[in-house]
Amino acid sequence: MIKLKSFLDTNITILGDGILGQELSKLTGGRILSRKKGNFQIQSFQKYLYPSDKVIINCIANTDTYSDNELAMKQTNFLFPIALSEYCKYKGAKLIHISTEYVYAGNNSFAKETDLPVPHDSYYAKYKLLADHYISLLNPDALICRLLHKPYPFPYDKVWDVLTSGDTVNNIAPIVVALIKKEAKGIVNVGTGAGNLSKIAPGAAIVQPPDNAPKDTTMDLTKLLNILK
Repeated sequence: MIKLKSFLDTNITILGDGILGQELSKLTGGRILSRKKGNFQIQSFQKYLYPSDKVIINCIANTDTYSDNELAMKQTNFLFPIALSEYCKYKGAKLIHISTEYVYAGNNSFAKETDLPVPHDSYYAKYKLLADHYISLLNPDALICRLLHKPYPFPYDKVWDVLTSGDTVNNIAPIVVALIKKEAKGIVNVGTGAGNLSKIAPGAAIVQPPDNAPKDTTMDLTKLLNILK
């Protein structure tokens, strides 16, 4: 078991330089491995990692949510995470895997971690869910964070009329860090409370989402609150 008294004595590597990866790096001092800027390749990820890595945060995902490219989704959102999970278990590193609240798109409101997720009909949600199951079963010390994060400040003048437990990245990232410090493991719903997505975009025009977009991905946050109290 890794004791995370402080990030000062812990080697943290963050995979992915998107807005969440960048925010987590600011909060933890962890180094970022970037596919775009650093030529990080998921097919040979092992050669980019250090033997001294104690915490590996996987923010890499194919987020082209409604893409019909099944192979690309499978490679990035399933095959890579499970290979990374096996690597972390073998090396004794703590894996933090970033999942999505979209795995609950077919559930009733306020889905719990113990509910059977019913993702909407997309390769994105299906392969994210498969990765969650695989990691939780075969690497029980891993932490899987189901969440939704948006840029801060919100850069668009329109926002979908949907219900979410997500928030802007500056509010979501500190919760992930707090869970790491608490040595949380298993699947945890991460959010700041349910509401319309417009809560993160004051002044933006509220518009109807496409028909295939999930309208309610709210999550029960009881487990999260119990861990952090």
